[in-house]
Amino acid sequence: MKEMKYNFDEVIDRSGNRAAKYDERIKKFGTADVIPLWVADMDFKTAQPIIDGLKAKAEEGIWGYTSRPDSYFEAICSWQERRNGWKIDRSLVSWSLGVVPALSAIVKVFSQPGDKVMIQTPVYSEFYDVTEAWGRQVVENQLVEKDGSWTVDFEDFEKKAKEVKIFLLCSPHNPLGIVWTKEQLQKMAEICIANNVLMVSDEIHSDLIFHGKKHIPTATVTEEIGKHIISCISGTKTFNLAGLQASTTVFPNADIKKKFDTFWMNMDIHRNNAFSSVAMEIAFNQGEEWLEQLLEYLDGNFELIRSYCAENIPQIKPNIPDATYLVWLDCRDLGMDNETLRKFMIEKAGLGLNEGYTFGRSLSGYMRLNAACPRSVLEKALGQLKAAVDALNK
Repeated sequence: MKEMKYNFDEVIDRSGNRAAKYDERIKKFGTADVIPLWVADMDFKTAQPIIDGLKAKAEEGIWGYTSRPDSYFEAICSWQERRNGWKIDRSLVSWSLGVVPALSAIVKVFSQPGDKVMIQTPVYSEFYDVTEAWGRQVVENQLVEKDGSWTVDFEDFEKKAKEVKIFLLCSPHNPLGIVWTKEQLQKMAEICIANNVLMVSDEIHSDLIFHGKKHIPTATVTEEIGKHIISCISGTKTFNLAGLQASTTVFPNADIKKKFDTFWMNMDIHRNNAFSSVAMEIAFNQGEEWLEQLLEYLDGNFELIRSYCAENIPQIKPNIPDATYLVWLDCRDLGMDNETLRKFMIEKAGLGLNEGYTFGRSLSGYMRLNAACPRSVLEKALGQLKAAVDALNK
């Protein structure tokens, strides 16, 4: 079969296709006049087989209630075994609307109001939201920075594990792009098991891995650990399908799965939409060629950010991720508080980024940049950032 060459340099105007990243700029930044590098989706077309499959589905003209054929979960399980060596028990798998709704449901079902949930900050801000929405308390195990790299404070982790009901792990980590080692995963899991803490592993970015690193599904670390972990996986980040809303939750036993499924059945939410059913299956069966080309392109974007900042904006230090397409920017040398930094990025640099303090409420001086865009867009954004920083010294 002839290899298809994808063009990630193509600039696609998304302002007319109902994209939150573009249409919600005024709501988020107070102006539409920013380059949107915030919401974690990509400005690239997905793999051609997915597009072709969805065109064919659209042509059917009837999109009634969907069934979920065995081939749907077979594609997902086959992908995990092929890519990560994870043999998933099909009987312990459930469909979900998305990883965040799944996390929210897990917090609701497996804890009580007032219970504590541990997260590792800075982390995806929805980890705060899905905890606090149900009247649970967030407990932060703050990751520790040393010489630009971040790691777990295990002394603090062990202490706080004694008081929490659930631990939400981000693996790989958003926004820091950490690919956790087997040793780190094992230590976290064993502490949770010893303290009867339910460990939930959000692995939505697990296909987006760079620099020779290897993603290890938490449930595969040891056989014993696998009996205690709930895993949340999806192809929506991998293949840029977030708007289709589908994810998979993998459980350690039938009892936990049943409680989760009952929560959704009580709201009559248990079917894919007509298009996500088709897209996910095709993605996991035919999307690998596109993904390999994507990873190479993203790595080039990371290198551009690293070299450009080092040569032209040394005041801003990017954390080049080993996973995800999200770059954590250390802007502390600009000497701005959070609100000043936010306004600077919007009004002076013309960039729509995520504020660092939303990922860790005690943090100051950080921003998150989404690098999943054509290189010319990234070059323009970096040029605007350089001009804005240069103007500070005039």
